[in-house]
Order: sequence, then C-alpha cells, then structure tokens
Amino acid sequence: MGYSPRSYGPRVRWGGLLTPAIKALIIACAGVFLVQTSIRLLFGVESEFALYQQFGLVPRAVTHGLRIWQPFTYLFLHGGLWHLLLNMLVLWMFGSDLERYWGRRRFLSYYFLTGVGAGVITILAKTISDPAGTGSSLQPTIGASGAIYGILLASALVFPDRQVWLIPFPVTLPMRIYVVIIGAIAFFGSLGAGGDNISHVSHLGGMIFGFFYLRGNRWWYRVRNSVDDWKRERLRRKFDVYMRERDRERGDRRPGGWVN
Repeated sequence: MGYSPRSYGPRVRWGGLLTPAIKALIIACAGVFLVQTSIRLLFGVESEFALYQQFGLVPRAVTHGLRIWQPFTYLFLHGGLWHLLLNMLVLWMFGSDLERYWGRRRFLSYYFLTGVGAGVITILAKTISDPAGTGSSLQPTIGASGAIYGILLASALVFPDRQVWLIPFPVTLPMRIYVVIIGAIAFFGSLGAGGDNISHVSHLGGMIFGFFYLRGNRWWYRVRNSVDDWKRERLRRKFDVYMRERDRERGDRRPGGWVN
C-alpha cells in the first residue's frame, strides 16, 4: 500500500507485487492464451487443436517428428481460462519469494529446467505406455503445471516451516508437509489408469527434476568424495605393498651380521 500526493486515500502499487521474472512469465502465458482464444474464435476448434499439435507436447511428434521445441513451448499453452489463472496464481504465490531469494536468472533457469524436465518424463511415460504410437503418444499435453510443481518443491526446501493455508479448509500446514501431500497425490495418481494419469506424471516429473537440481549436487559431492577416498585408500595400500617388497629385497642383499 502507498499514498498518492494528489489523493486522499491509499493507492496499491501493483508493480511491487510482481517480481520481474514472474511478471514476464505471466505476460507471456496470457499473451499466448489470447492467441489461442483468437484462433479458436476466428478459425474454429480444429485450428486451435492444430496449434496444440504443433506447439503442445506430443510425444510421438518429439520422438519421431523431431519437434524438439515442444518440451519448451508446451509450458505457455493452457486449456482454458481457469487453467491459466490457477497456474499463474500458484506461480505468483510461491514463486515471488523464490525469485527474491535466488534472483531472476537462477529462478528462470530453475523454472524452465523443471518444466522441460517434466515434459521429458511425460514423453517417456507416454512412449512406454503406448509404444505403438496409436493412443496417448498422439495426445498433446499443455500447461505450466510441471514447472509449477517444481516451484512448490523448491519452496518446501527453501522455506520448509512457512505456513500454507489449505484452501478451502481453515487449516494451515508447514510448507514441507503440504508438498509431501501433493507429491504423494501426484505419485499415486501416476500409478492409476486412464487419461488423467499423464498429467500426474508431468507434475511428479517437475518435482523430481527440481529435487535433483537442488539436492543432486550434494548427493554428487558425497558420491565423488566417497570415490576419491576409495582411490586414496587403494593407492595407500599399493604403496604399502611396494614399500614392504622393497624393504624385503634390500634385506636379502645385505651381508650377514652387523657392519660397523
């Protein structure tokens, strides 16, 4: 809130509510949604679906049609106004503090890494479930939900004790507990059958890539340090064997008795 010198009441400074990366992502997704809506109104639903086939995430098109841009472009398409509003609301609610904490560049890198990673997981899941490419591998996936779930995971790791209101219930949970719950929902949902399971796989994929981005370095350092320790111990043992053999050879060449 702020006060304007030419007014008698408070004035909300909306620019301060949106960090630069969040603002750019919201504007981009909203602009693409306007293009989608215009195409549907002017040329019909078939034309909008053709747009999904070209820029949504169609596993068969990526693996066989070499449309390698789709794991990136599908993040900007949304299936309806509520789909767009919900994703952008969650992005703003949980992503703003992350951007302030990390900075714009690292935040955007993380956003697209988890979003593209979620797309890769979706491609793998659909290709495995439909190897012939006659069913789910031909269906486009759209939306930024994979990246949004990555943002939720990062919020749980960076701000684990922050309280989250569990809408619509009058209950608050620590952020880490909240993300564990939605992660479990995504995991068990991915085990189900039917058309809904693929979206859960995408959500879970965003969280998986986010976890390895944020915690994978520590794991890799531990593995690398363990390997280095093993190599050093192995070299030490070889050196000890070499020294014993050398001392034995020198002892064999010495004359009997002590020489003063």
